[in-house]
Amino acid sequence: MSTPHKSRRSDYAEATRLAIVEAARLLFSHKGYFATTVEEIAAKARVAPTTVYAVGGGKQGLLRTLVDIWSQAPIVAASMDEFESLTDPDELLRRLSAVTRTMREGYGDIMHILIATAPHNRDAAHALGIGTRRYRDALTAVATHLHKIGGTHPEMTTEQATSILWFYFGYNGYSALVDENGWPYDQAEPWLTHQATMALRIPLPGHENID
Repeated sequence: MSTPHKSRRSDYAEATRLAIVEAARLLFSHKGYFATTVEEIAAKARVAPTTVYAVGGGKQGLLRTLVDIWSQAPIVAASMDEFESLTDPDELLRRLSAVTRTMREGYGDIMHILIATAPHNRDAAHALGIGTRRYRDALTAVATHLHKIGGTHPEMTTEQATSILWFYFGYNGYSALVDENGWPYDQAEPWLTHQATMALRIPLPGHENID
C-alpha cells in the first residue's frame, strides 16, 4: 500500500499536470498555439517554466495530450458500446448526432486549435492525424453496424457510408451550422440527423436504375 506521504505527492503531481494542461488549453484557444509561450503557460498554471517541459513535454507534448483528452474521452468508448447494442437505425443516428454534439460542446476548442495549427506545424499535423484516424475509425464502426441493421442503401459500401457520416458528423457539420451560420445546437442536431438518415438510404450516383 502507498504511504500517506507518497499518496500526497502523487496527488500533487497529478494536480500540477492538470493545471498545466488546462492552462495550455485555455491559452492555445484564446491566443493561438504560436502566440502562446511556455512562460505564459507556466504563469497561468503557477509553476516554473521548467516544470512545463518536465511534466507536460513543452508545447508539443501538451498538444498531444489535448488530442488524447478529446479523442480518448470516456464518452467515446461508452458511446461505441451503446451504438453496437442498438438495432433501430433511426435511433442510432439520433444518438450519434447527440454524442457528436456533446463532444463538440466539450472538446470543440481542442479541435479548432489543431485544425488552425496543423497547416503550419508538423507536430500539430501529426497530432491532428492521430485524432482524425480515431474519429474516422469510430464512424467506420458505426457505418458497419448501420449496414448490418439495415440503415444504409443495400448497394452502399461501408467506405461510402463512412464518408457520408464524416460529411455530417466530422469536423465541419456542426461547425458550419453553429459557428458559421449561428444555428442553435437544438436546431442543428435534428437537422443533421435527418439529412444523414436520408443520405444513407438513397442510391449514390451511378447506382440508379437507368431505363
